[in-house]
Order: sequence, then C-alpha cells, then structure tokens
Amino acid sequence: MLAAYFDCPGGPENLYVKEVMKPHPGEGEVLVKVSASALNRADLLQRRGKYPPPKGASDILGLEAAGSVAGLGPGCKGQWKIGDAVMALLSGGGQAEYVTVPEGCLMPAPNDMTLIQAAAIPEAWLTAFQLLHFVGERCISKSAPSKQLAFISQLIPFRCLCLSHYEMSENCIHFYKERLVKAFTENVLPYFAQGASPRLQPFVDSIYPLHEIAEAHRAMEENRNIGKIVIEMPVST
Repeated sequence: MLAAYFDCPGGPENLYVKEVMKPHPGEGEVLVKVSASALNRADLLQRRGKYPPPKGASDILGLEAAGSVAGLGPGCKGQWKIGDAVMALLSGGGQAEYVTVPEGCLMPAPNDMTLIQAAAIPEAWLTAFQLLHFVGERCISKSAPSKQLAFISQLIPFRCLCLSHYEMSENCIHFYKERLVKAFTENVLPYFAQGASPRLQPFVDSIYPLHEIAEAHRAMEENRNIGKIVIEMPVST
C-alpha cells in the first residue's frame, strides 16, 4: 500500500509517498480502507522529530482518518461489517491506504457527509468534546495564530483559552479513548446529521492528494489554512 513517509526528521521536502506493507488486523481490530486523513500540527512535529509516536503505534503519519471497513480481526464483536463507512481518531498510520483500528475506537461516518468531510471530524471534535467535559462551558483552543483564534470565536460562543498538550497514563489511555468515542457517538454525532438542530459541520479548508503531502505540510506551517487540511488517498483500481 502507499503511505506518507519520511526517512529522517526535517522539513516538508523530506516527505514522500512510499510503498509499505499493508497492515493486518489483530485481536479486536478492524482494517479500514482509508479514503481521507486530515493533517494536524502533531504530524508536523513528528516529521521534525519532536513528537515520536506512542509505543506500539505506527510510524506512518496521520492521527485521524475516514474510510470503509475492509476486514475484521479475530475477536471482533460484530459491531461493524465489511463496507461500513467509518472514521477514527488514531495514534498514527492514517495517511496511508489502509490502517488498523481497535473496533471500540471506530465511529460511523455521518450518512449525509462525504468521507473527506468525515476525515475532518475526529481529532478536532473529540478533543473539544473531552475538554468541554473536563473543563465546563469553555472552548479550549491549542496555541494558534490570531486569525485562527478570531475565526473560532466567531463560530463558538464560548471563551477561548490556550492549552499546552498533556499526557495520560499508558495503562488507561485505550480504555479512556473507547469511553470517549462511545460518549461522542451517542451524544454529539447525531448533530452532524442533516436536519439536526443545531447542525454541526466540520470546516474543510483545502484538500491535497497524497502525492502532494509535502505541499500540505507547507500550507499548515505557513498558517495558510483556516479549517482542516485533508489528505485524499488515491483511488484504487
């Protein structure tokens, strides 16, 4: 399969598309054929060698993805079937044609949205959801240039604060993520459906094909985007 890759830390020019082994789903995992993956600041940091993937995670870039179920590992409980449209927050590996995901960490892609739009949901919306749960009625924004913060303040009528990254215990993060995904799926995902009030929608700034991954990184580093930059996977023949 094809994947976004770099051999040594550095600038966007170090990125290229590489043929790598297709992953196989392990116990309780689902194989997802990726249609799109959104770019995040952590991808830029990882490319620079400043944000190593967690222990056991893929070293391929990509912290979120949307696509369709392509395979089921042993021990899956029947929640998903081949062909289901899904999206997921990942520890890595999203910017590739296939990725494996624990079945409890998958979410259904909204029916009336494209997979490009769905790929722009997991990281930003799950992060906001968990922080609103912990902190109360405040919108917590990661450090961003003033134009992005101004844009956020127009969209969401909550107070914006800056927050540095935090870490959770390795022993509880998987259990926590599954509970977070379940709560988000039950309480927030219905508002992405057409006709919901209020209607939630991801904001996609731009779409880059996988082979233009370096240019997508440059766009984010130069703060050209307001909204998500989405990486589209090649269509398999």
